[in-house]
Amino acid sequence: MNAVTSKKQTLLVAALGIVALGLMAVIFYSPVWWVSLTAPNYPEEAFPDGVRIHFHMNGVFNGCEKVNKAEIQEEIALDCVHEMDTINHYVGMYPIAAGGPVERAFGQFLMTFMGIMLLGFICVRPKLRMAIMGVAFAGLLVWMYLAIYGNNGFHLESEGYVEAMVTSLDQEAGGEQEQEPEIVIGGIVGVLKKSLEDSGVVVDLPSDKKSNAKSKDIAEKDYLIQQLKLTYEKDLENGRVEEPWNGSTFQVMTWHYGKSLGRYFNNQAEIVPMVANLKVALHVVFAGLAGAMLLLVFGARKNGGILYWLLVLVPMALPVFFVIDYAAWLWWYGHTLNAMGAFAVKPFMPTVFGDGKVAQFATHSYPYIGFFIMLILSPILAVAALIRKKQFKDAE
Repeated sequence: MNAVTSKKQTLLVAALGIVALGLMAVIFYSPVWWVSLTAPNYPEEAFPDGVRIHFHMNGVFNGCEKVNKAEIQEEIALDCVHEMDTINHYVGMYPIAAGGPVERAFGQFLMTFMGIMLLGFICVRPKLRMAIMGVAFAGLLVWMYLAIYGNNGFHLESEGYVEAMVTSLDQEAGGEQEQEPEIVIGGIVGVLKKSLEDSGVVVDLPSDKKSNAKSKDIAEKDYLIQQLKLTYEKDLENGRVEEPWNGSTFQVMTWHYGKSLGRYFNNQAEIVPMVANLKVALHVVFAGLAGAMLLLVFGARKNGGILYWLLVLVPMALPVFFVIDYAAWLWWYGHTLNAMGAFAVKPFMPTVFGDGKVAQFATHSYPYIGFFIMLILSPILAVAALIRKKQFKDAE
């Protein structure tokens, strides 16, 4: 094979791979899917998009924006994550924070894992590939271990993940931002707060102390973690948890998971086994990723073979993996209904894509920016794979 042609093919695959890495970084910070509920009691004038939420790789966030109209005096945007939780709990559905806890906690590690796979795919020299992947996977494994199991490892999680955990417990996480409206508590707790204030009762929120925190140069993520720690320590004082705070992601997310499950339905007979399952799942996923790293480094010793092609096929299939996982969790929500709900409904499958209807609510579920970028990512990697396949074939 012409050496010049082979070099051009290597450079082209590298260029496509670098573009793919950039797209993956954008995907992580972009909303991938959106869901909204519309109903007569949520008029379009006040809720132009209904009660809307955005799914990211590391959490679920408010999709409602502040309405600027003369007839509507709204200083801040309603947190529609809380609003949707409030609506859903009437039929026995668990809070949104109960879904995909492992995926959200490992989101940053999974995206990094696939990024390392792409780096390995780009490299055409087996020995160099093994070295690159070995060092990168070792670094990822240390980062992952310190975050999941290490003391104060929760600080190594992404800020978006931390923010989503804070807001899901009816605590305010948003501060003043340049482009996004401030996020405040909503739903039942929001109504209660307003009622107390109307009665002359002073209500202190974590956000009320935000200016003091910022004046002391406390980072946004550190401040959010402080709020979780305060809530945890209150549970410790009340005997709801037994171990002192160590700040590991394992401790924080398992505690948070149980607390989220019990927000509306404090049925410990159901909650305790679910938290136990989560703990097992965390250990299994950690061990599974570590094993996958060793297997892929072993497979990197030669060009070609199923383990080599997995380096590009797995990131290429990202949109498929997302839809499968998203649909599976929707099924779980609709088929894991708590009997303590105000209304008894038969198990159902929420709408994965398109429009549906549940009681008087119309449901809307559609892909968003991040998913469309995934759909761009896949053909780019497909082209890179075809070029590399031809390069190997010509070399033979």
